[in-house]
Amino acid sequence: EVQLVESGGGLVQPGGFLRLSCAASGSTFGSYDMSWVRQAPGKGPEWVSTINTGGNSGGGRTYYADSVKGRFTISRDDAKNTLYLQMNNLKHEDTAVYYCACGGNWPYDYWGQGTQVTVSS
Repeated sequence: EVQLVESGGGLVQPGGFLRLSCAASGSTFGSYDMSWVRQAPGKGPEWVSTINTGGNSGGGRTYYADSVKGRFTISRDDAKNTLYLQMNNLKHEDTAVYYCACGGNWPYDYWGQGTQVTVSS
């Protein structure tokens, strides 16, 4: 079992940036593909990004939703059991609770508690 704890959310103006972190417990972090998912108010969960396992070379292949491609960057540090999401040029529509998740395919086996990101002027 994996326990996930997100951090780094907050209030930011449009065009600003934030870096989310997801700390994972256990020694199996490196064996999981890791993902970020968000849920905006009144909407269902939306997949944001995934990073594959990378083995000894570190983070593997990355994938992004079209809505964030070119603005968000997912990365991982397996030595620190931590997943990251660098979010640049934030927009109002990026406002959501952001979750890290892993284990299997959608809807994933393990989820964190989420961190709120609010983009507002």
